[in-house]
Amino acid sequence: MLNSIGLENPGVEGFIADELPFLREKGVPVIVNISGNTAEEYSELARRLDGVPDVSMLEVNISCPNVKQGGMAFGATCESAAGVTRLVRRHTSLPLTVKLSPNVTDIASIAKSVEEEGADCISLINTLLGMAIDIDTKRPVLNNTFGGLSGPAVKPIALRMVWQVAGAVSVPIIGMGGISSWQDAAEFILAGASCVAIGTANFLNPYAIPEICTGLEEYVTRQGASSIRELVGSARA
Repeated sequence: MLNSIGLENPGVEGFIADELPFLREKGVPVIVNISGNTAEEYSELARRLDGVPDVSMLEVNISCPNVKQGGMAFGATCESAAGVTRLVRRHTSLPLTVKLSPNVTDIASIAKSVEEEGADCISLINTLLGMAIDIDTKRPVLNNTFGGLSGPAVKPIALRMVWQVAGAVSVPIIGMGGISSWQDAAEFILAGASCVAIGTANFLNPYAIPEICTGLEEYVTRQGASSIRELVGSARA
């Protein structure tokens, strides 16, 4: 899937007033993804969400390719990634996960830089930068020219980056990118991810998540493990 939908949302006040009550009723941990055009915007969002009941974690999105400013630019270098993380860390006591971009040359170094500035977790990967051209109009299909590529095609890249980052940091990793089956999820866990996120697969199969959960439960049993935690990073042994 190639998308460029931006980061449309009701804003932080709208989220707190209108969206959070619905999520609160579900009784599940709420991880709030934040992004901004400047480092100061990130820190202000973190400050505003700090102490809000039922917000369990902030995901600092420094990797989105669907916006022209901010987003991916902050995740492109160790210095900028570290700078945003440092500023956000100063303004919240909530656990932080930082979502990294695959559109870089050395993701392990960037992961280490945000860990050193207070990230409690690393999320990776965000979408790869891609494009499509309409051969009749001879123009890019997306108005933004480029968009984020997700789905099974990116899985080998995502898995490789999870492996690399797991060898560079000591904080937990949330693995994502092209996971569409329990076997895919198991690979990420074996590579070093403590948990996984499922995105594009839901567009194709509304039952993807429960099917993956069931498959993983059966896999853990067959492996003779008492918990899936025992399998995290075991391919690295």
